[in-house]
Amino acid sequence: MTTAAAVVEERTASGLTFFDHVNAAFDEAAKHTEHDPTLLEQVKWVNSVYRMSFPLRRDDGSIEVIHAWRAEHSHHRLPTKGGIRYAMNVNEDEVMALAALMTYKCALVDVPFGGAKGGIQIDRGRYSEGELERLTRRYTAELQRKSFIGPGKDVPAPDYGTGEQEMAWIADTYSQIEHGEVNVAACVTGKPVEHGGIQGRTQATGLGVFFGVREACSYEDDMAKLGLEPGIAGKRVVIQGLGNVGYHAAKYLQGAGAKLVGLAEFEGAIADPGGLAIDDVVEHRKTTGSILDFPGASNIEPSHKALELDCDILIPAALENQISRENIERISCRILAEAANGPTTSYASRAAAKRGILVIPDVYLNAGGVTVSYFEWLKNLSHVRFGRMQKRFEESVRKDLLHAMSSATGASFSRDEIKILARGADEIDLVNSGLEETMATAYHHIRRFRQKVGPGVDLRTAAMALAIDKVAASYKTAGIFP
Repeated sequence: MTTAAAVVEERTASGLTFFDHVNAAFDEAAKHTEHDPTLLEQVKWVNSVYRMSFPLRRDDGSIEVIHAWRAEHSHHRLPTKGGIRYAMNVNEDEVMALAALMTYKCALVDVPFGGAKGGIQIDRGRYSEGELERLTRRYTAELQRKSFIGPGKDVPAPDYGTGEQEMAWIADTYSQIEHGEVNVAACVTGKPVEHGGIQGRTQATGLGVFFGVREACSYEDDMAKLGLEPGIAGKRVVIQGLGNVGYHAAKYLQGAGAKLVGLAEFEGAIADPGGLAIDDVVEHRKTTGSILDFPGASNIEPSHKALELDCDILIPAALENQISRENIERISCRILAEAANGPTTSYASRAAAKRGILVIPDVYLNAGGVTVSYFEWLKNLSHVRFGRMQKRFEESVRKDLLHAMSSATGASFSRDEIKILARGADEIDLVNSGLEETMATAYHHIRRFRQKVGPGVDLRTAAMALAIDKVAASYKTAGIFP
């Protein structure tokens, strides 16, 4: 992984914070729009930030002061939407930057939310489950006190260091405060399925990465410029990160015929030109505690050296700032698919574009999570599981059609064939289909916008400019901006 010193050096050289970097990208992209400069200033800045401190009684009886934030970047559409992360490096600048990126991400995939982000400054490994529950519930109460949570106001979700359990605590706390609220489940997404969550949320971001990469690889002329054939099959892939996003991206890419030639984790990296079977690697790690020494593979240490392996598609799916001015010239991929938030620094992204590398930007590529969160929010508001109303009807119609075909042609279908051909869509089928449609359509719009603004504009700038266009249009039509 890129060294902390390199990241600090690059930020020091630029003199920019994370939020400054986001706004610098905004300013560059805004040049390719035709909106009033004052409107662009309105779009760019964070609308509201709630900084809070509250006491936590530890299990040993001591009291610790907890610092936390929630930022709402844009109210052009409500509710605002964004995850909550638990990490020691959480700070006000970070949540502001991530809230802004959420606004642009939602706009790109036509999810009708403004952007938000939250965080609690803790190392969650130092806290018991009881302590985590107490601080999560207190954080929720603080958010509700200032109207920073609610089905129509601000809807949190999981992020780094949080998951289904924390979201369940948030929903339960909110329900106790807002007693009688019929849409209480829609106050947060990423909940367990049995508590109003939705099937498919766990793999959503990784599956969205797959759909996005597959769509990018489907354009023959774009692939020809990279010296590649269209399609996923046969392409050599290196992935950094074996977490939820990296694992599912690898799983679906392998299923489509890609070859996983390198895999990096914090303990080290492994490579095999012949291909790594992702599930076998996961099982090896469970058994040994490490991906290193996987049978047939070569160990690579330090881990970040795996980013420099020769490959067709490089997918950083771990931490931010992994590709910087320190290593960009040694990156040997044709496609850089940003599955993590901010894995490539501003300098590295520009350098990659100049070298002819196709950078699929994070603001688009990891939008699968918020897309499926949107589906969960809709499910909670409608109070009906997806597929419940139409599944049996679809099966009945399809069976009638098969029987009609059999009567007209004399062909016969076995019971198993009828079961497969007549099956109605379950919730997971509809969720995955909706995600696929969202990612494919969004990439097409970004690519078409890039062609409209000119050949010198990279995909990242085009994506940001398109997002600005959509957000600015919402400000105008909603009457927020005169």
